[in-house]
Amino acid sequence: MASHNPARQNLTRVVAWMMGALLSFSVSALAVRALGKQLNIFEILTIRSGFGVLALLALIAARPDLRHEIAPRYMGFHIARNTTHFVGQYAWALAVTLLPFATVFSLEFTTPAWVALLAALVLGERMTKSRLGSVILGFIGVVVIVRPGSTSFQPMALMVLFAAFCFAVSLIITKQLTNRVSTFTIIFWMNVIQLPLALAWPVVVSLTGGPSLFIFRLGADLIVPALAMGAVGLSSHFCLTQAFRSGDATVVVPLDFLRIPLIAVIGWLFYAEKLDAFVFAGAGFIICGVLWNLSAESRRAGASVAASTKKAQAAET
Repeated sequence: MASHNPARQNLTRVVAWMMGALLSFSVSALAVRALGKQLNIFEILTIRSGFGVLALLALIAARPDLRHEIAPRYMGFHIARNTTHFVGQYAWALAVTLLPFATVFSLEFTTPAWVALLAALVLGERMTKSRLGSVILGFIGVVVIVRPGSTSFQPMALMVLFAAFCFAVSLIITKQLTNRVSTFTIIFWMNVIQLPLALAWPVVVSLTGGPSLFIFRLGADLIVPALAMGAVGLSSHFCLTQAFRSGDATVVVPLDFLRIPLIAVIGWLFYAEKLDAFVFAGAGFIICGVLWNLSAESRRAGASVAASTKKAQAAET
């Protein structure tokens, strides 16, 4: 009879969920690029949030016990988080339509460095050597990728850095919310708040003599990208959350970095984007910074648990 290894089973689950997340993030970029040929960014984000709202309402209808989780509590946090996240999503989606995929995904990975910096400045968290190192290596990676002052400098790359900063602010606020509400509550209000933010501009344009609402202009060639955009908007975060539940961050985060080579190959296959050595070199600096800080944080957490256990054992004797 074959023996079962729990650690191996957990690793298999982590890899499976991360493959789902990586595929979802990649499909999201492809969908944005395809939809961006005929729709503006507000319309694309309306599709994403609209699909999310419909899916979540269907889930609530099937699971009445979830209704108590959507009570409008801590709305100041929700509004601040989702307004910031929406601005970041807009900047990210705009960059995806104008820059190579690998450049966008590499610069997006500066988000952890922004989080470390903001946590120190806003929350008063200690700036350890590893956190400072991740910020410095992230900055070096950005310089290598963006190459300011060179003929290959692309100003739109700064838009990705702005998006990463917005995502970091959103994560800082999320950290405050997770102590108060469930993940479902956060995701529900994310979609409910961001839907009117995205839909407002298309409605105004339509009512003032501009093109009709995009839903009436969706051609057959956009149906598949639109459905894909809506689906992966939920599946990407769901798969990533499940991966973190199935295994430690020290396993999940390195797998997440596979996004960069994967999207680079996808960009090369679908859009003949060059595999830029500077992008991979810069991404290497950013990844090293994240892994260094992750390793240090894991050691600190382990030491803290060991110290607490030892103290408890001493108290019992």
